[in-house]
Formats: sequence, C-alpha cells, structure tokens
Amino acid sequence: MNSEFSRTLSLLRQEKGVSQRTVAGALGISQALLSHYEKGIREPGLAFVVRACDYYNVSADFILGRTLSREGNMLTEQDILNAAEPGNILKGSVLATLQSKLISGAVGVFFEILGKLGDKAAINAAAAYLGSAVYQLYRHLYRASGANEGYFALDSAACTMGVAGADMKLSEARYAQALRNLAAQKAEFPDMSSGAVTAAYPGRCQSLTQVLSTTDARLNGLTKQP
Repeated sequence: MNSEFSRTLSLLRQEKGVSQRTVAGALGISQALLSHYEKGIREPGLAFVVRACDYYNVSADFILGRTLSREGNMLTEQDILNAAEPGNILKGSVLATLQSKLISGAVGVFFEILGKLGDKAAINAAAAYLGSAVYQLYRHLYRASGANEGYFALDSAACTMGVAGADMKLSEARYAQALRNLAAQKAEFPDMSSGAVTAAYPGRCQSLTQVLSTTDARLNGLTKQP
C-alpha cells in the first residue's frame, strides 16, 4: 500500500470532522488499528479499503492516491480519442493527442474558475506564464528542426539564456500577488473543493484532476529522491 493511502485516510477523517474512535467503530476495527493505518504502520486488507470507500463516499482510486477525482474517473487514451472532434486527431501519435486534450481541457477549466474572480491582473499573469512555457517549448522544437529562427523577434542567444523562464517566474509572482490582493480585499473565491469543481464542470474536470494527479505524483517523487 503506498504512502498516499495513509495520508488520504487521515485527511478524509479530518475533513469529515470525526474522531478515530467514531470511524473505527463504523468500520468495525479498533481505534488502535485505525491509527496504525493512518500512520502507515500497518497495511489494511481489501475488505477494509472497500468499507472505507463506502464510508467516505470516495473511489478506491482516490483513497489509494491514484487520482484527485473522488469519483476515480481517470481519462484513458480511448476516452480522449472518442472526445476528439473529427479532423483534430494528431496523426501518428495517440500519446500526443492524449496529452494535448488533457492539457487543453485542464487549462480551459482552470481559466473558467479563475475568470469567476474577474481579476484582470491574475488572468493576464496566468496567461503570460502559460504563454511563455509554450513559447519556450516551441522554440526548442523549431530550433531542432533546423528552421530559420529569424522568424522570431527574440534572438536565439537570448532565448537559450532563459528569458522565457525568467518571464514565467515574474508572471507567477504577479499572479500570486494578484491573488493575495484579492484575499486582502475579502473577495469571494470560488469553491475549490473536489466535489464543487466536479459538480460545476462534470466530465471536463477530469482533465484537470488527471493533470493535477500525475504532476503531483511526479513532483512528489522528485522530493523523495536522495
């Protein structure tokens, strides 16, 4: 059982606002055993996982840390291909199609949520951050293909020196500052809980949760490396 299980098990109980004794009683185990499960000292059997999923009304994928979607809906390559409009398939690469749809879907939901704040500074900063990321990746591809970089105003030397990366950091700082300003002004932020986002963007939110889940796991893995 991975470490995400014990962490999620503990967070779900805290979110529900109940004690270990209450949960243990409902799930038919001792409080001490539940404590061991939540701390990762012991691993439960399948029967307990099923009961815990039913008790907290989440999927096994969610409680095991395989997805950020409580319903456990993970997009597959076939899901993406079925959802793609005719003519939009990236010929020769199912993987490219999959990633394109996941990213575009996640960005779409993100900007819709961000747009509810109606803050121009935050929206522009987020767009600048993502724009620079796409620009930098495209320039690498453009350069590797041997195409004439004279097409761009920014010369290749400046590009390779990390100008786009610096702009991304500045844009991120502006974005974070805009959000802090909104919080200081007591602005009404949208409900960011998993359930609320799922309800507001049924189906489409799966792209966002998939991107968040895989990226979170990848970044967490980097912090665990010696």
